[in-house]
Amino acid sequence: MRNAIAAIAALGVVVLVGATWWFTRPSSDDPFAQCRETQIGTGVASIGGPLSLIDENGQQVTEAEMFTKPTLLYFGYTFCPDVCPQDNARNAEALDILLNDGYDMQMSFISVDPERDDPERLRDFTDYLHPQALGYTGTMEQIQAASRAYKTYFKKEENPDPDFYLIDHSTFTYLVLPETGFVEFFKRDTLPQNMADRVKCFIDNAN
Repeated sequence: MRNAIAAIAALGVVVLVGATWWFTRPSSDDPFAQCRETQIGTGVASIGGPLSLIDENGQQVTEAEMFTKPTLLYFGYTFCPDVCPQDNARNAEALDILLNDGYDMQMSFISVDPERDDPERLRDFTDYLHPQALGYTGTMEQIQAASRAYKTYFKKEENPDPDFYLIDHSTFTYLVLPETGFVEFFKRDTLPQNMADRVKCFIDNAN
């Protein structure tokens, strides 16, 4: 009887260990499972996709021309008083870490304010952010399509002065890889070094 109880207990331990491994193992369908800190699950496939925008040089571009190298992508606007400059300064710092470590990267900024953000203004803005920063604008329809593709949010606030309105918008930074597309997003509280380390993991596992 004692041996039978011991055998049952041992079997229970094996089952428990096996179940723990099964439910916590990296998904074989996700080559980047070990890199993730967010819970995006099956949402990966539904984020990103075809884009049609105007770059900071006034040229019409698609996603294939925008994402020729791993890219930190942000949706914002150049008149943003605080959030956009802070978030993109963080992105630029992470980008510098990656470049210094030998990773060929860039950062991109899609404006949600096409009424004011023409290509020239965007070029001045991205030149200030980082030498490897690129800006994109377009018609309102193009911007809305890009926003839907990346599941972002923006809304123009009411202001009697048409030149000094603010825009409420989401603040995620997206990592987009050539050919692969969107793979991860980063929240505002992600620190530059942590962002850089996670980006390295994605790039290394994409090769």
